[in-house]
Amino acid sequence: MNFSPSSDRYSQMKYKRCGRSGISLPVLSLGLWHNFGGVDDFNTARALVLEAFDSGIIHFDLANNYGPPPGSAEITFGKILNSDLQTYRDELIISTKAGYLMWPGPYGEWGSRKYLLASLDQSLARMGLEYVDIFYSHRYDPQTPLEETMGALNSAVKSGKALYAGISNYPPEETTRAAEILHDMACPCLIHQVKYSLLQPEAGKGLDKVLSRLGIGCIAFSPLGQGILTSRYLDGIPKSSRAGKAHGFLREEEINQTVMSKVRLLNDLATKGEMSLAELSLNWVRSHKFITSVLVGVSSVDQLRTNLKLIGLEPFSQSQMDNINSIMK
Repeated sequence: MNFSPSSDRYSQMKYKRCGRSGISLPVLSLGLWHNFGGVDDFNTARALVLEAFDSGIIHFDLANNYGPPPGSAEITFGKILNSDLQTYRDELIISTKAGYLMWPGPYGEWGSRKYLLASLDQSLARMGLEYVDIFYSHRYDPQTPLEETMGALNSAVKSGKALYAGISNYPPEETTRAAEILHDMACPCLIHQVKYSLLQPEAGKGLDKVLSRLGIGCIAFSPLGQGILTSRYLDGIPKSSRAGKAHGFLREEEINQTVMSKVRLLNDLATKGEMSLAELSLNWVRSHKFITSVLVGVSSVDQLRTNLKLIGLEPFSQSQMDNINSIMK
């Protein structure tokens, strides 16, 4: 396969410091939630990962349950690592998570020490790695003491199986408590991964202040509302789209008249600004100071290249943000 990345890949990308840490992440990161599973085409998945790295994207985000079937995205990524990127492992930030259902019984999901550490071992085996750079608790577990969940993250770091600890989908109050527990263990919380877009802006209503105060980075997933905030659904639902696939997470009812009327207004505004709807939507997320990186999922190299146009944009001014926000009220 003989992959040889571009020698100027780092000059093509912009990077931002992740909270109060030594880590900088690319403004745009690649998520493997969709399109990298066992049901998907391996050659397309490989082309996406290599095009991303060739463009300066050094952060690849996974979770134990990504597929379908669960676990298969990690297997796919592991194959690409082995065949093409082993030489560049020290240039990469690879993350995985545990929290959602992976196997039957009481220890197959949520936040127990038993589940998290068993899942991490399985993830490392699937990817053929000795360690991941970031290991996340994928969701807050109200039934498990937070000390146990954070203790498991601390053990993952102290054992060398993860370099940094992260949390995902935690409410503001629990984020504060989790960060305090990790701090007391001398294992800082590096990053919080949260769903954030023009369609779901809740993270900017409290969590942003918590993360800024605590010096925790933030990476936004689903910044394009799983494709709703692109031109993909302006004229209906394509069969090849997430909403059109039987195994997709996007439901047809989410693409309703109320939502699409606002999306079309955003599209008109983007056109006036000589950018695509996707560029406007991504730049809106990126323009918030608490955001470190914007995590995108793509199904083609063309889609990835379109999203990479974000790098050439300047963050929106406050007046531009106000204009965009007025549409979403």
